[in-house]
Amino acid sequence: MRKKERFEKIISWFESNVPVAETELEYGSAYELIVAVILSAQCTDKRVNIITPEFFKYFPDEKALSRADVNDVYEVIKSCSYPNNKAKNLIGMAKGLLEEFGGVVPSDVYELQKLPGVGRKTANVIASVVFNKPVLAVDTHVFRVAQRLGLTTNAKNPLQAEQQLIKYIPEDKISIAHHWLILHGRYVCIARKPKCEECGLKEFCKFYTRMG
Repeated sequence: MRKKERFEKIISWFESNVPVAETELEYGSAYELIVAVILSAQCTDKRVNIITPEFFKYFPDEKALSRADVNDVYEVIKSCSYPNNKAKNLIGMAKGLLEEFGGVVPSDVYELQKLPGVGRKTANVIASVVFNKPVLAVDTHVFRVAQRLGLTTNAKNPLQAEQQLIKYIPEDKISIAHHWLILHGRYVCIARKPKCEECGLKEFCKFYTRMG
């Protein structure tokens, strides 16, 4: 099967079977989503959604967060992974938002990456989810699922995977494709024991063909 055809069949399956796919992070504004995505690195969305309501009680906006003491932020987020680093990055991000962008979250991926704690993946999530930009964030789930399905070939890092994926995904589908792949990786194509037998994509999947 040629790559273009593989993409078409897989996208078509997702469109029919998962017409609605969106982030599982709970947020009410661009500021809240940046906080949630920074917290979500190496941490489950479920855990982040437990932390953020209290976090936003103490730090409802970038002004409050920019003035926060790092120990106070740490106390609120300590149940997630790498709380020391994340506490520093969150305060730095808030200060950067105010100093560089007048408190307005930028929609540009490169501008977003000027903020502490915001790498390419986080920037792509914000640009895609909040501003509906045709960019695709590659996390471990997306990287693994794309590789197993044969959507990427020999991608050595998330950037290479991203470039290969957006080459074949129609621009108006890129935002939702990110969520399709993440959710599929989170619930079906899991890392250690993928649920191949119940997967509707197995007939197009290189991993399943090899295993079979």
